[in-house]
Amino acid sequence: MLSVTELGTRLKEARLSKGYSLDDLQEITKIQKRYLMGIEEGNYSMMPGSFYVRAFIKQYAEAVGLNAEELLETYKNDVPGAQNGQVSQAMSQSPSRRKITKGPSNKMLESMPKIIVGLFIIVIIVAIWILWQSKSNAGTPIIEEKPPEVVYDKNPKPIDSDKEKLEKQEKENAINDTNDDKPEDDIEEDVEESKQAISPGTIEADGDTTSYTLTGTDVFNIKVEISGPTFVGVRDQNQNELLTDTRVYNAGEVVTLDATAQNYVRIRLGNSTQAKVYINDELLPYAQQIVTQNIVINFNKEQ
Repeated sequence: MLSVTELGTRLKEARLSKGYSLDDLQEITKIQKRYLMGIEEGNYSMMPGSFYVRAFIKQYAEAVGLNAEELLETYKNDVPGAQNGQVSQAMSQSPSRRKITKGPSNKMLESMPKIIVGLFIIVIIVAIWILWQSKSNAGTPIIEEKPPEVVYDKNPKPIDSDKEKLEKQEKENAINDTNDDKPEDDIEEDVEESKQAISPGTIEADGDTTSYTLTGTDVFNIKVEISGPTFVGVRDQNQNELLTDTRVYNAGEVVTLDATAQNYVRIRLGNSTQAKVYINDELLPYAQQIVTQNIVINFNKEQ
């Protein structure tokens, strides 16, 4: 049977292969560093409960790119399961507190006469106000509005006859024919703007890298919008860091980089589900849906 330390060793090796420290993993998973160390060491007694052991192991595995369900199934005999007692205890701690009202309270019955008297007084006041308004309007003289005067044009312009309309149409056609006879050199040609194109992604042999080709443009701007904790790094063909701030970014942050001078760029995403990549403000669709992946952009600059 596989021992507990084999599970911790496998998770730790996966973390180191991604280049994460325990502090990085704490930022990504939001699990306290001491619990992460406990998982790697197989020390589950320090966890708040067996339910959290499985939940923390699942989050750890997904953050380092392992199949959490497969991992838990493989080590199901070594990982403690959630106890039914914990579920029953959680349910017993939230009893229903609703009370059934059998009838109106005595206080409501006592206040009903006062409410009725108050409504009666309000009705009397409204009736007096309406009566006073009607008397005031009766003494106000009614001003009759006169309809606006209609002014007739004493010298109306004559309506064009059918002959005049025909002559006008012939003149317009003659002007259009003259414009059509102009030489081509005098006609301003529309300059068709070049449109960029990004090729469909090609998955490399390592399984973690997808290559794209950018054409039809002479500009190469990269933008990564972050919606959750994820590591972001950008390198050139010689593995030199192009991003001055390579680290784990949090939700709401945006990474921008002008890579026009490069013909090859590799973008490393620790958690691609929490990041969107834009090339010249065009969203780059991921060719494969994996958590940790490398995105390579080959830039064929338009001359």
